[in-house]
Amino acid sequence: MFDTIIKNGQIIDGTGKAAYFSDLGIKDGKIEMIGEIENEAHKVIDATGLSVSPGFIDIHSHSDIFLMVNPLAESKIRQGVTTEVVGNCGNSAAPLLKENIPLIKARNSIVTPDLEWNWLSMADYLSRFHEQGSGVNILPLIGHGTVRASVMGYENRVPTPEEMNSMKEMIRQAMDEGAAGMSSGLIYAPSYYAKTDELIELARVVAAYGGVYTSHIRGEDSNLLTAVKEAIAIGEAAEIAVQLSHHKAVGKENWGKVKESLALIEEARERGLDVTADQYPYIASSNGLSAVLPDWVHEGDNNDLLGRLADPVMRKRIIKEIVFRDGYWESTFVANCPYRREYEGLNLKEIADSRGMDVYQSFLDILFESGANIGIVSFGMSEEDVKTVMRHPMVMVGSDGESLADYGPLSKGKPHPRNYGTFPRVLGKYSREENVIPLEEAIRKMTSLPAGKFGLNSRGTIKEGNIADLVIFNAETVRDQATFQNPHQYPVGIDYVLVHGEVVIDQGNHTKKLVGKALRREN
Repeated sequence: MFDTIIKNGQIIDGTGKAAYFSDLGIKDGKIEMIGEIENEAHKVIDATGLSVSPGFIDIHSHSDIFLMVNPLAESKIRQGVTTEVVGNCGNSAAPLLKENIPLIKARNSIVTPDLEWNWLSMADYLSRFHEQGSGVNILPLIGHGTVRASVMGYENRVPTPEEMNSMKEMIRQAMDEGAAGMSSGLIYAPSYYAKTDELIELARVVAAYGGVYTSHIRGEDSNLLTAVKEAIAIGEAAEIAVQLSHHKAVGKENWGKVKESLALIEEARERGLDVTADQYPYIASSNGLSAVLPDWVHEGDNNDLLGRLADPVMRKRIIKEIVFRDGYWESTFVANCPYRREYEGLNLKEIADSRGMDVYQSFLDILFESGANIGIVSFGMSEEDVKTVMRHPMVMVGSDGESLADYGPLSKGKPHPRNYGTFPRVLGKYSREENVIPLEEAIRKMTSLPAGKFGLNSRGTIKEGNIADLVIFNAETVRDQATFQNPHQYPVGIDYVLVHGEVVIDQGNHTKKLVGKALRREN
C-alpha cells in the first residue's frame, strides 16, 4: 500500500524532456513507483487534466526572518515552491556575534521589528527553524554582509588579519553546521566596503566545502559588465561555483547589455567555471530606499547614518553625489513605510508634492523620519531584456522575495508582487501566453537546474527513489494574480503541493502541515 497515489497526471519530470502521462506512487516521503498503479493508498489524488512536476526551488529567497514570523510560508508554498535558498544578497539570519545583533537588526526590521533574534550560530538558527516547523524546506547561505557587520560593524576599511581570521572562522563553522555557500550584496553596506581580494579569500573557505558563491553584483546599471567580470574573477580565483543573482540591466541607457553579460557567462563556462544566474520575471526591482545613499553615509551605526541625514552640510554633499537615472522619482514607489502607511503605493514625486517640497529634500526627510527603514519598488528594466535573460539555458527562476501572507504582520504594505507570483507568472504569462520558453524548459529552470547547482541530488526531478516534493498544477489556467498596487494575492492554478510526500496545499487550501526541513548538499 502506498501513502499517496497521484493518478493520470501529465508528468513534467524537471529534466526538460517532453511530458508524458503516468501515475506516481508515494511511500515514506519518496517516489516509490512511476507507471500504471492499481494498488491501494491512504490518499488518491486524481490529476486528470493536470500537470505534475518536481517542487519548485526558489534559488533566490529572503525568507530567513519571515519564516520565523509565519512558518506556513503562505506566499511561497501556494506558488508551488517547496524549497527556498535563503540568505541571499549578503544578508542572512546567521551567523551572528552577540555584540552586533542590535546594529544588524536595526537595518533589517522594516517588516519584522518585534521578532526576537534569539540565535547566534547557523546551528542555533536551524534549531529554531526545526523547533517551530515550516511549510517549506530551506537551504541556507551565509551572508557576507552579516558576517562582516558582526566582526567589523559598518566600517569602510580593509579588515585586519585578526578580523579576517574571525570572519573565516564564522564561515567555516557555519559551513560545518549546514550552510550551502556564501552570498554577497555588493551594493549594500557593509558588503560594498569589501575589496575583491577579501571576497576571494573568504570564498576559498566556502570552496573547500564544495559550496557556492552567490552575488548581488557590484552594479546592474552602467557598470553591469564590470560587475559581472568581478564575480567571475572571484569564482576563478577561489575555484568556486558562482551564481549571479537576479540578473538584469537597470536604466534605459543600459537596456540590451544583458546580451553582453550573458556572453560573459558563456565564455567563463567554456573556460570550465560553473557560473549561472537567476532572474525574477518583472521589470521592477525592490530594496530599501537607503540603498541609493553614498557608501560613506552608511558607516557606523544607525544613529550615525541618521545624524548625517539630519546635517544640512551632509545633505548637500549627499544630493551632490547621488546620480539618479531619468524618471527615478516618478518610477519609484514606496512599498513599506510603517511610520506613514499613507505613503505606500505613492511614488517619490507624489510624496514630495504632498509635502510641498523639493524631491531631494523630501527624499532625505522621509528617510530620516522613518529611521532609514523604507522599502521601495522601482521600475527600470526592459521587458525585452527580461525575455532575453529568461531564454538563456543557464538562467534559473528566483523570486528575490520573502515568504509573506495576506493576513497578520506579513500582510502590511505594498511589497513587490514577486513575493506572491514569480513562478506562476513564468508558467502563465511567459510560457503559455507569450511562448518565451516551453513549459518543460520553464519547469527545468525551477527544479533540476537549481537542484544541480546546490547538490540537491534527490530533488529537482521526478524519478523513483527521489524525495516526493511535488507540484500538481493546471497548465491551462495557472497564473499570478498579485499586482503592484494589490500585491497580497495568491496565484491560481496550483492545486496541490507536496513536501516530503505530505500534502501541504490540498485543492488550493493550506493544510497547515509544517513538514519542511533544513537541507544540506548531498555531494
